[in-house]
Amino acid sequence: MAGPRTAPPKELGPALLSAERAALAAGVTLRELHDLDAMREARDLLHRVWRPAPDNPVMTPELLLVLAHSGSYVVAVEQDGRMIGTCLGLLSTAGLHSHIAAVDVGAVGRSIGFALKLHQRAWSLARGISTITWTYDPLVSRNAYFNLRKLGAVPAEYLPNFYGAMRDGVNAGTDSDRLLVRWDLTAGPAPRPTPDSGRTGEPPVVALDIGPDGHPVQGERPGDLSQRTVLIRVPPDIEALRTSDRAVATAWRPAVRDVLGGLMAAGQHTVTTFTRDGWYVLSPRLEFDA
Repeated sequence: MAGPRTAPPKELGPALLSAERAALAAGVTLRELHDLDAMREARDLLHRVWRPAPDNPVMTPELLLVLAHSGSYVVAVEQDGRMIGTCLGLLSTAGLHSHIAAVDVGAVGRSIGFALKLHQRAWSLARGISTITWTYDPLVSRNAYFNLRKLGAVPAEYLPNFYGAMRDGVNAGTDSDRLLVRWDLTAGPAPRPTPDSGRTGEPPVVALDIGPDGHPVQGERPGDLSQRTVLIRVPPDIEALRTSDRAVATAWRPAVRDVLGGLMAAGQHTVTTFTRDGWYVLSPRLEFDA
C-alpha cells in the first residue's frame, strides 16, 4: 500500500543511513517479525510494559501475525539476540499509523525510541509511504518534546478520551485524551518559532500555567487570540505526579482538554513546537500556512 505521495529515491538513502546510525548508537538491531513464536515473544513484552487487565490483552500473537503477513509494520528491537523492544504500525489511509510500542524497563533512556522512529521512517519511504501518524498523551512532556521538537511531527487533532476508560497498569484511572500527530517524512526541518509574539508583535498569551501548588492555572485571555502566539504549560512529569499527588494530576486533564483542545478545535492556531521547559507554543495558523 502506498501513501499519499511516492518518496523520491534520494530521500531513502539518507533515511536508511540515519536509521542504521541510530540503531548502532543505541546498541540494538531491528528486524521485522514473521513467525508465531516471535509474535508470542512480542506479545509478552507488550504485556510486561503496559500491564493490561487479564481480560483485555493489548494484542494477540495471532493478530500480530496476520498484520505482519498483510504488510503492516511489526518489528523487534534486539540486543545480543534478546528482544528488548517491539513496535506495531498499521497501514492506513494516511500512510503508516504507529499504534503501540514497548521497551523493557531496563533499556529505557538509551534512545531506542529514536532508533525505532528512524527505522519506521526508512521502512515507510522504501514502500512509497511519506506520512506516519501516531497518538500520544499531551500531558507527558517528555513525549511531547520528543515528538514535536526532536522529530518535527505536527499535532493534527486533539482526541478527548480517545480510548475510553483505560485499565492497563500505565494509564488506569485517567481519561485517555490523545494528540494525533503527523510526521511528513519528505519535509525539510520544521520551523522553530520562538514564543515571543504573533503577527501583531504583541507578547504571547499565557493560556495555561502551573500554579504555586502545582494545580493548572488558566490565564486571562483577550477576546481575539487569532493574531497572538499562545503558550500552554504542562507538568514536567505527569507520571510521577499521578503517584505523588493524584488529585493535582487529575486536575490537569480537563484543563489541558479545555485550553489546548479548545484552541485546536477552533482552528485559528497551529501547534508549532514544544519547549524544553514544558510549553506548547501555538502560533496563528496563517503565519505558518502561507
